[in-house]
Amino acid sequence: MSLAQNRKAFHDYFVEQKLEAGLVLEGWEVKSIRAGRTQLKEAYVIVRNGELFLIGCHISPLPTASLHVLPDPVRTRKLLLHTEEIDRLGGLVERAGYTLLPLNMHFTRGRIKLEIGLAKGKKQHDKRQADKEREWEREKQRVLKVR
Repeated sequence: MSLAQNRKAFHDYFVEQKLEAGLVLEGWEVKSIRAGRTQLKEAYVIVRNGELFLIGCHISPLPTASLHVLPDPVRTRKLLLHTEEIDRLGGLVERAGYTLLPLNMHFTRGRIKLEIGLAKGKKQHDKRQADKEREWEREKQRVLKVR
């Protein structure tokens, strides 16, 4: 079950590989994510000291959140992956010019997971070409539906 998606990532980047990572969350964050109060649009993933971190993910606190906890909606959250995977991703990001993006936040066996993508940026002409292809597909479906 998908909780949040980053549709802008597929518009701005060529996603070449997808991985599923766990998240280190606080209790109020889990409740807010379950309530659908999260946004991945401007978030990104970095590799720092052999660990992955999610930066810029906005999780709005619920109004019924506990008063003894001071929620920070855009705090940096640690991602959980195996060391070999982190090392491989870090090498690709540093050497090959890739970037890591959050694509989808979802449940897997009762746990909240984040799907991250290894991606390269699109140029403006690539975006225009993708828009033309999408419009052409819509037009074809419209013509076929009329008949």
